[in-house]
Amino acid sequence: MLELAILGFLYEAPLHGYELRKRITALTGHVRPVAESTLYPAIKRLEKAGWLARETRPGAVAAPRHVLQLTPEGRSELERRLAEPARGEITDENRWFTLLAFLRHLPGAGAQADVLRRRLGFLEEPASFFYEGERPLRAEELDDPFRRGILTIARATSRAEITWLRATLRELGENR
Repeated sequence: MLELAILGFLYEAPLHGYELRKRITALTGHVRPVAESTLYPAIKRLEKAGWLARETRPGAVAAPRHVLQLTPEGRSELERRLAEPARGEITDENRWFTLLAFLRHLPGAGAQADVLRRRLGFLEEPASFFYEGERPLRAEELDDPFRRGILTIARATSRAEITWLRATLRELGENR
């Protein structure tokens, strides 16, 4: 998801590494803080793949800055990743939010709607964090108030997201 976030933010504008790190941290930092030791190797991988280009520009006050920008191949790669997300990117809430943050860059309401429909399908499947054999347990079936809390919060969040997904799918259908 770090690579997706890098590609997504650079799709919007060229950035230097520090600014890119700040934006990624703002998006995912509460869950997965981004260390320089993680960010810069990812940038190098994307450069090596031909998806990013680096340009040195004079600094405003200090040393020159390396500004990163997406290449045409990088734009295509971002669009491919948005159009064809792995199942984990649909089912894992944190990865989903990263994907969702850049879904507007996927050209075409139909392609965007396809991704949203996948998430909706996942949310509509019966599931739980806790099971009795193969049967998912509902919050009302649990004596443990903490586990009941997890399921109650997850249910409310899922319902809100399902409502948003359905409304957005209707909106995208009108804009085709």
